[in-house]
Amino acid sequence: MNAPPTAPGRPGTALLRRLREPAPPQPERCELCGQALPADHRHLVETELRALACACQACTMLFAQAGAGGGRYRAVPDRWFVDPDHRLDDNAWEQLQIPVSTAFFFRNAALERLVALYPSPAGATESELDPQTWESVLGRSDLSAHLSDDVEALLLHRAPGRTECYLVPIDICYELVGRMRLHWQGFDGGAEARADLAAFFERVRARARTLPKGELP
Repeated sequence: MNAPPTAPGRPGTALLRRLREPAPPQPERCELCGQALPADHRHLVETELRALACACQACTMLFAQAGAGGGRYRAVPDRWFVDPDHRLDDNAWEQLQIPVSTAFFFRNAALERLVALYPSPAGATESELDPQTWESVLGRSDLSAHLSDDVEALLLHRAPGRTECYLVPIDICYELVGRMRLHWQGFDGGAEARADLAAFFERVRARARTLPKGELP
């Protein structure tokens, strides 16, 4: 006896199967012009909101010009510097009143003051800092003299016997905040967060150049 013909699939079965399958990842796009971006791309700071925006090379170059777009966006530079002559002792760190081993500081042009932030399980936590304390602890550094408002930060890391200080792009600091929030466990962050922090600063040390004398590029 011949087998009965196979019944056709119900209408829409193939469509439902495709809908259940995960969609392929979409490339990030420039938040100004919509161009697709590579994984390693630049950022702009939306200065009034203190927010980062992904940007293509053309938009980055446009907003690297002073005053472009009325100053709403500023391109984040790609400068990494360390000043080996600047030292922070334990007493100086205590004056900063930062409860963890890492913090970053940037000048906010709209507020006309320094903003101090540090990573926490809740994200970037802001710490009020007295301007006189800033001047006495960090203001004499050549790094602070070259710090660009809103788009660069002084990144500090307290290690046994020393406190490291770097001038870095502001987006790197927010990357660190995100990494710590992802890996943080328990009261002190846990072993995974500490290992990730150590790897992050190894990358910073490898990229940071000694601060040149005179005008910076």
